Amino acid sequence: MALTASQRRRLREMWRSAGWPCHDAIELDLLAAGLLERRWDAAERETLRVTDAGLQRLAEARQRHQAAYTEHEALVARVAREMQRAGRIAWRGLSLRAPLRAEPAELAPPAHNGGGIETATAAAPARSPTVWAVAMPDVYSIRHTTVEDHVEPIAHEIKVRRADLLSDLRRPEKAAAYLAVSSQCWYVLREGIAESDEVPPAYGVMFASASGLVVARPAPRRAMRLPLAVWMALAKAHPEPHDESEGSAWLADTATPGG
Repeated sequence: MALTASQRRRLREMWRSAGWPCHDAIELDLLAAGLLERRWDAAERETLRVTDAGLQRLAEARQRHQAAYTEHEALVARVAREMQRAGRIAWRGLSLRAPLRAEPAELAPPAHNGGGIETATAAAPARSPTVWAVAMPDVYSIRHTTVEDHVEPIAHEIKVRRADLLSDLRRPEKAAAYLAVSSQCWYVLREGIAESDEVPPAYGVMFASASGLVVARPAPRRAMRLPLAVWMALAKAHPEPHDESEGSAWLADTATPGG
């Protein structure tokens, strides 16, 4: 039996809890599959216990997650090092407040004079409010420069599993947040999980393999100045330390993105 996300979550909850039953469909399926078992104490109170088969499923899920996490973090570190080699300052794991412009407000209705006739003066459109979102790029970097217009912030999002990529692409608000804090946005994909044309054209695409990172499609460049909220977040965070022992570049492509 292949477990759904909700079934895996319930199994974990039972493992960590006293085992009080919910008597719902998820619980019923886990009982029928032999992953949970019913027990009664001296007072005839029913509880549930994760069986040995259930523990095996939990251990297998943890191992898969750990392997994916390790692969993801290794690729994040590779991209951060490449940005440093390009003369950039790089951060990992930032949470950046991204200012998003809400939909333009409707024009105000025409004014009327005392006789009920519309006046010729058109009403000015109301200012669209700013909506804030949180952007959490895997790697965020800026050029090492003293000229604000030359900072050229770049966001890299790393994906080693196809399911994670498809989940991202179903969330347009996440893409809008990245675009609000960077002049270039890139997806770095483990080779084989997707084709470049599956990623929206607003992003550049790189493929990662054992031999290096290859640019499949350059990211569009946009001029922008960083919002004050982003500068404050960078000031509070610690950039990636440089590894002086690193030698040759990872990119197989001769042009370094953002370099």
